[in-house]
Amino acid sequence: MRFWFQTDKTGDRSRVEKLTLAGLFVAAAILLSGVHFPMGPTRCYPFQHTVNVLAGAFLGPWWAAGVAFITSVIRNMTGMGTLFAFPGSIPGAIAAGLAFKFFSRPVSALAEPLGTGPVGAALSALLLGPAMGKPVGFFTLQTAFLISSIPGALLGMGILHIFQKAPFSRVLRGR
Repeated sequence: MRFWFQTDKTGDRSRVEKLTLAGLFVAAAILLSGVHFPMGPTRCYPFQHTVNVLAGAFLGPWWAAGVAFITSVIRNMTGMGTLFAFPGSIPGAIAAGLAFKFFSRPVSALAEPLGTGPVGAALSALLLGPAMGKPVGFFTLQTAFLISSIPGALLGMGILHIFQKAPFSRVLRGR
């Protein structure tokens, strides 16, 4: 089952539809930013990972990464986020998008914590920690990222499962 629209002859959404959905996902992630908790030098936003899963399913990996990037920029500009938002969200969005591209099932949402946990934590520990003058260990960051991303990915998987079973799922698939 494919979760993104199939509206043109190539079987892909138009750019306007993708841009509109991406903007809605960014807005949802920013609006849900009130639910967060500090974890060491990071701030954990579980709903960001839910948005990553939904964006990966509906838009694909690269658009989902764009949604995560723009959300991280806005959070940092408004003082709600830290620099750890970038490696803490973008790899998970790409992992979720790639999993949906290849498997097209709601359980593909579980790839998001795999991208966020090991990959995002490694990028943070190797690049951001020393650059910010805060040497933080890989396992500390991985624990913080996984505490946030696992519940968010499970919530996204549940939402996709509901969308798959709902009578309006034909609309989501473009049929």
